[in-house]
Amino acid sequence: MKPADFALVLLGVLLNAAAQLLLKAGANSVGPISGFAALRTSGPQLLLHYGTLGGLACYVVSVVVWIVALSRVEVSIAYPMLSLGYVVNAVLAWWLFGEAVNLQRWIGIAVVIIGVVLIARSGSSG
Repeated sequence: MKPADFALVLLGVLLNAAAQLLLKAGANSVGPISGFAALRTSGPQLLLHYGTLGGLACYVVSVVVWIVALSRVEVSIAYPMLSLGYVVNAVLAWWLFGEAVNLQRWIGIAVVIIGVVLIARSGSSG
C-alpha cells in the first residue's frame, strides 16, 4: 500500500474513532438512558451537546475520506484496518474517561495490531 493510501485509510480510522469518543462525551453529559421516555427527555440536550455534534461531523467527514480511500485501496485490505479504531478507542477511553483496560483487553489489542500488520503487509507482496 502506498504511503498516501495508508494515510487516507488511517485518517478514516482516526475520524471514526474520534466520532465514537465525541459521542461518548455527549452520552456522558446526559447519563445513562434507560428507555424511550428517558431518551425523549434527554434527547434535546444530547443532540445539542458539542460531543454529539462533533461526533456526527466526524462521521460525515470520515465517510468522504473512506470513499476516497476505497477508490484507491482494495476493500479486503482497507476494511480490516478499521480494527485499529478498537485500539485507538480503548487507549483513549482509558485515558480520557478512566475506563478499565485489563490484561485480557491489552492482549486482544496486541492481537488486533498483529492482525492489521499481517493484512497490510499482504497487500504489498500480493
